[in-house]
Amino acid sequence: MDNAELGRRLKAARLAKKMTQSDVVGDFITRNMLSQIESGSATPSMKTLEYLAGVLEIPMERLLADQGGPAEPEAISVLSRAKVLLKEKNYEALLQVQDAQASIGDELHALHSIAHLELAKALCQSKQAEQMQNAVNHARLAVQEAEAGIYANASRAAEAKQLITEIAQYLSNYYSSLAGQMT
Repeated sequence: MDNAELGRRLKAARLAKKMTQSDVVGDFITRNMLSQIESGSATPSMKTLEYLAGVLEIPMERLLADQGGPAEPEAISVLSRAKVLLKEKNYEALLQVQDAQASIGDELHALHSIAHLELAKALCQSKQAEQMQNAVNHARLAVQEAEAGIYANASRAAEAKQLITEIAQYLSNYYSSLAGQMT
C-alpha cells in the first residue's frame, strides 16, 4: 500500500471519531508529523502506526489491508456469521461482530440496528426502571446504526425513536408514582 492510501485511511478514521490532529498526537508525535503522514508525504514507523491505531481504536490490519485483496473472503465470512446470529436471534453476539477491513461496514450497520432494536424491545418487557434505561441506550444505538451507511433505514430509525418516546413516558409515570408515594 502506498503512503497516500495509508494517510487517507488514518485521516478518515480520525475524522470519523471527530478528533483533531492535536487530539490524536498527544505527546507521541507532532501534529506536523501527523499532517505529513495523512497527506502521504511521510512514512510512519510501525511504532507510530501502532500508536495511531490504538488512539483511533482501529485494528492495524484495517490500516494496512490492501483494498480488494485477501480481506474479501474474511469479510464475506464475517457477514455470513452475522446473518446466522441474526437468524438465531442471538443479538448480543451479533453486536460483537466487527469487520476489521471495513469492507462490509454498511451491512453491519443494518444488522446492528436490528439487533439493538430487538434488544431494546426485549428489555422493555421487564418494566423495571434499570432495564428500561438499558432499552433506551439500545434504542439510541439502533437509531444511529439505522441512519448510517447505504442501507440506512428510516422506518427502523423511526420505530426506535418511537420506542424511546414510549419508554420516556413510562419512566415519567413510574417516577411520578414513586414521588407520590413518598408524600
